[in-house]
Amino acid sequence: MKFSKDEYTLRNFSKIQHKKWELYIITRIIHFLNDPDIEFVCQQLLKTRDGKRYLADLCFPSLKLYYEIDEAQHGSDQHKIKDEHRQREIVDATDFIEKRISVFDKNKKDRNINEINIEVDAFIDFIEKRKKQFISKNNFISWNYETKFSPAPHLKRGYIDVKDNVVFSNHRDALRCFGYKGGHYQRAVWRIKDSNKGVWFPKLYKNNLWNNSLSDDFKKIIMKKNDNAKILLPRRKREYTVFAHYKDLLGQIVYKFLGEFYSSFEETDDYQFVFIRKKTKIYFKDFISK
Repeated sequence: MKFSKDEYTLRNFSKIQHKKWELYIITRIIHFLNDPDIEFVCQQLLKTRDGKRYLADLCFPSLKLYYEIDEAQHGSDQHKIKDEHRQREIVDATDFIEKRISVFDKNKKDRNINEINIEVDAFIDFIEKRKKQFISKNNFISWNYETKFSPAPHLKRGYIDVKDNVVFSNHRDALRCFGYKGGHYQRAVWRIKDSNKGVWFPKLYKNNLWNNSLSDDFKKIIMKKNDNAKILLPRRKREYTVFAHYKDLLGQIVYKFLGEFYSSFEETDDYQFVFIRKKTKIYFKDFISK
């Protein structure tokens, strides 16, 4: 089941209802900003430029921007990724800007709410100006929640790019970009017609048989058996366009585009199979027959 945009907004807020300052500041930003074209996500799992992964309090993917709210009770483990988040969708935020606000003073006491409002409103102004900058450079992607998971916009422009945070809600819609015309497709791999390449939908976390992982720089996928058993090695090099199986903030299954990967026999051994990322941008004309 896919949620409506209204339901998406309400469920985002419900995720932070027990954090008083976070709830106050984020709802003030979204309400005063009042811009339905700007996508926002609360508690977004990010990979930052230093290679770390953590949950950002508020993220604006289309503006390459995230906001951190430093509360007095937050310790060094504030954004430690727990096991329950291992299956969550990860956004590559290496080229994002970080902004922060502290809600406590030097004595670790809550600041005056009027001071907080002034600082938050200045951040809202920053968001509005940043959107205008993105528009002027033709880099702004308007948030259309109803078509977020549709292949149509990608097919229209002729490519998908990792930097655009491309996700689909099922295998079929991802495969439409490569000429697939059938119904729902459940297998993990699909061979692209008239090509020696394929599309792969891996779970990049521990699951029933496999313990797959994605490197911190997103450039390498390592396949291992859960029981550390030997792997039967393929006889030829494999190349896959990868859409990783994740859950989004609301628990919906999504398939996130990570790029084109090829098998690396130099790094592969009897107990692990390694894939290296070769491309982060895929043009459909290279796959779809005229």
